[in-house]
Amino acid sequence: MKQFFLSVFFVVLISSFPLWGQSQIKISGTVTNTDNIPVDFVRVSVQGTANTSYTNREGKYQLTLAPADSVTLEFSLVGYQKVERTIPASTNRTLNIMMRGIVLDEVVVTGSKAQTTTTEEITIGNTNLQTDISGGSVESIIATQAGVSSTNELSNQYSVRGRSYDENIIYVNGVEVYRPFLIRSGQQEGLSFINPNMTESVRFSSGGFEASYGDRMSSVLDITYKKPEKFEASVTGSLLGANAYIGSRSGRFSQITGFRYKTTKSLLGTMDTDAEYEPTFIDAQTYMTLGLSSKWEIGFLGNISSNVFKFTPQSRETKFGTIDNIHNFRVYFDGWEHDKFLTYFGSFNIKGKVLPNLEVGLIGSAFSSKEYERYDIEGEYYLTDQNIESGGSSTEGVPLAVGSYMEHARNKLDADIMNISHTGSFDFGKHSLKWGATLQKEKINDGIKEWTVRDSAGYSLPSLGNIVSVYTNLRSDNSIDATRYSGYIQDTYQLLAGGNVIYINAGIRASHWSFNDEFLISPRASVAFIPNGANMTLRFATGIYYQTPFYKEFQRVRKEGNNSVVELNKDIKSQKSIHFVLGGDYRFSVAERPFKLTSEVYYKKMSDLVPYTVNNVKIRYLGENVGKGYAMGLDMKLFGQFVEGVDSWFSFSLMKTEQDINGIKTPLPTDQTYNISAFFQDYLPGSRRLTMNLKAHFSHGLPQSPPNSEYFEIGYFRAPAYKRVDMGLAWLLLGEDFSIRNRNAFAGAFKNIWLGVDVFNLFDFNNTNSYYWVTNVHNQQYAVPNYLTGRQFNVKLVADF
Repeated sequence: MKQFFLSVFFVVLISSFPLWGQSQIKISGTVTNTDNIPVDFVRVSVQGTANTSYTNREGKYQLTLAPADSVTLEFSLVGYQKVERTIPASTNRTLNIMMRGIVLDEVVVTGSKAQTTTTEEITIGNTNLQTDISGGSVESIIATQAGVSSTNELSNQYSVRGRSYDENIIYVNGVEVYRPFLIRSGQQEGLSFINPNMTESVRFSSGGFEASYGDRMSSVLDITYKKPEKFEASVTGSLLGANAYIGSRSGRFSQITGFRYKTTKSLLGTMDTDAEYEPTFIDAQTYMTLGLSSKWEIGFLGNISSNVFKFTPQSRETKFGTIDNIHNFRVYFDGWEHDKFLTYFGSFNIKGKVLPNLEVGLIGSAFSSKEYERYDIEGEYYLTDQNIESGGSSTEGVPLAVGSYMEHARNKLDADIMNISHTGSFDFGKHSLKWGATLQKEKINDGIKEWTVRDSAGYSLPSLGNIVSVYTNLRSDNSIDATRYSGYIQDTYQLLAGGNVIYINAGIRASHWSFNDEFLISPRASVAFIPNGANMTLRFATGIYYQTPFYKEFQRVRKEGNNSVVELNKDIKSQKSIHFVLGGDYRFSVAERPFKLTSEVYYKKMSDLVPYTVNNVKIRYLGENVGKGYAMGLDMKLFGQFVEGVDSWFSFSLMKTEQDINGIKTPLPTDQTYNISAFFQDYLPGSRRLTMNLKAHFSHGLPQSPPNSEYFEIGYFRAPAYKRVDMGLAWLLLGEDFSIRNRNAFAGAFKNIWLGVDVFNLFDFNNTNSYYWVTNVHNQQYAVPNYLTGRQFNVKLVADF
């Protein structure tokens, strides 16, 4: 009997296991976009219930629910079309979903997913259709973001939250890229390294970024190039140059190659100086990948760039002042300038998965720059007062300063930078661990020989009696051979609490530089909170950030008699900044169109500052850590479909900065109290064959001071506000749905053909980026504005294959 009851007990127990196992079922899967890229923060819910989950960084989700005949799942995320699927729910199931964006492929899309760090993802489309004097660039889009300022349309450089251009770091495919070092004006600058035609994704942070990014104090721009899945190509030609690219895939091999040519000759012709301009900027890039297996891949990125600027000035006439105080500055030139900047870049990487959740990689790269700057320019100038009350006339005027000058330079620089890096990532549970280590070798040799002679009314300046002296001079013959070591480790943790999603990112970065034997520790952390059922994300980030010296910051000028000589300061320290960033996104709809309002307030406490001045795009550092300061402000951006189906945005920033140099307090050289930018798109109602895009900037003028002096010692004034509007129109000549493509073989070879017209500086504003300083025999100085480009028209043709 006892054995009978035990047998019955075990039979009941065993038969009950399937019932226990069926008390709950699991539905899981992966959510991707149309490019097969995982999408995180997608809300996955069971229709009619409160049962909700969210996808993680790999796009994976899992729901646990009671068995039923069927359930309807909803997948939703701002910026994507909602997806509903009804499936049987009697047993465990796997359901993978692809979500489609709500905007057109050719339109710039940004902010379509929840942002959990201060790094924003920006997806760009066909930049060739956008109005831009560089022919379409990533930097021109970055310049319209909140907290970012650009006050020189000829330059790709931008200032972020009141700091210098040198404090922005740029990565392409995980490798830091550089620009030429001797460039002093936007006219010389040429092409940016980033080729927008080859770009797949853009990530940008204006502060408080993760430990995986290097030692800079202001911002990070992280670019990833495409790996084409099929053949694609495009050719663009305009009055400002041309570009072309071709991408393809064959089995496990993919390649994308781009060529660019740029000339700003017609644009420079709108400036006050009448001259023979010969700017020729050319580059070629290629990115190739080869899959060794389903888990391992190798890649190569190569770039060759030649930026040549030739300049033969003839004359200049600039009128400036106010209605009641008009001055006229005339110069007659003799001489020439010839600059050449040759850069070479190559990187090789191998990466793969050792385990399904463990990925490792190795990257080696080399950058070389050969730079030459030579000029001998003489000028005879006449500065007159055109006011009738002063005894002047509309033609001649009363002389204020008459003289001549000569500028001479024979500058060269050779730079070679090589590094090797290891990266890795490991996902376990709700953690995503990343690490990296880099060894970098730097060799830089410069030879700077430049001087300026000025003469006013027959007397050399400065006037030293019977002694003839140069006005300014600078000499440098320095070499640096140094090694940098750096590494980081960071973890991202996802926490679900009562339907709320919390992301915590924390990491630490360390580096050492052999030149000054400095060792740095940089802890960084951020947290993001996504309330359950609320269309908002809240973020907070903080950390210690360093600006490690690189070539310019540790150059100190000392006097040897009447000569200025550059020496390298081996006691230089890295500039330091502690970031506090609090912000968030609020997503809402108006007339069934999606919008997102992003706001951030920040405070940056800075120490060990190296003071600097800015003239055009040339930054001159004091070469010593003698300053401290702060920057604080508010950044806001309203993004959305102001016109149905196309995205636009408006950015607004308020900022206050201050530096303390030996007790003297002044704003930073790139301080701007306000900055307003806009990118707006529209199309012809009822037809998208005619499109329009507009970029606008309105920002506070930068502080200015005489050259070769520090404005914190002698005072400063502000340039007028920078105001600029560029507008572009594009007409679709041939589209994918045009019937002629089926009847004509030539037309069938094209995907799209666009004809575009741009109007740069639509309202013909006289913007000032720098000044030419005139001194009379009494040592009185006059600041003559160097106006930037005027109104200019451009015609372009874009063909996509």
